[in-house]
Amino acid sequence: MVKKDLFDFTGRVAVVTGASSGLGVQMAKALARQGADLAIMARRKEKLETVAEEIRALSVRCLPVPCDVTDTGAVKNAAGIIEKEYGKVDILINNAGNGHVGPALETSDEDWDFTVSLDLTSVFKVSREFARIMVKNNYGRIINISSMYGLVGNMALPSSGYHAAKGGVINLTRALAAEWAPYGITVNGICPGYFETELTVDTLKTEEFSQYMKATVPLGRYGNEGELDSAALFLASEASSYVTGVSIPVDGGYTAV
Repeated sequence: MVKKDLFDFTGRVAVVTGASSGLGVQMAKALARQGADLAIMARRKEKLETVAEEIRALSVRCLPVPCDVTDTGAVKNAAGIIEKEYGKVDILINNAGNGHVGPALETSDEDWDFTVSLDLTSVFKVSREFARIMVKNNYGRIINISSMYGLVGNMALPSSGYHAAKGGVINLTRALAAEWAPYGITVNGICPGYFETELTVDTLKTEEFSQYMKATVPLGRYGNEGELDSAALFLASEASSYVTGVSIPVDGGYTAV
């Protein structure tokens, strides 16, 4: 039976990591507005609780689960808590991430290891645990948030570890898509460009960076709040049922030139 509304998430359970601020909050609320029940994960318990209250105000359920996604035991525990609460997981958005910014010649082993652990290895750990739940229902939508920096280099903010990790996410997405297709799980990615969040606002608001974006981003600006939501909703929905293994740039055209 074909659903009339491909973007109706009523009855679906979605998990979003890195959901205490920024793009994670925006995507979680976008799913909630379409009827999905949420489980949100991040390290900052107080911020998670605040976001959870905001999501519940949208007339859906929301379970805040504090979790360090680089910690295998913590990820396993979080997955268990969420499965016990909801009985299933339909959608996973791997959004947690950060990255060391600095010249490669000045990047320490510790900086590199931190970035790769948070931005790449954690995506595998979280995907692995929640896929184990998804295979029970032969259904799943996994969305990995990479970056346009996973597709290209850049001359503004040297960050080789971040580029490497996000590039790894893109090929991990392809590998898991191929491996988990028989279980009814699609695995796709989104490569955001410059978006204003609490981590980027100080940089993006400068005149220097504004001029850089006008010179390098065809649309001439950074992404506004909500402009990533449509890609996330598409990849999480029935509208993308025959789409797997792709990573969609949402970057104002940065990677097109």
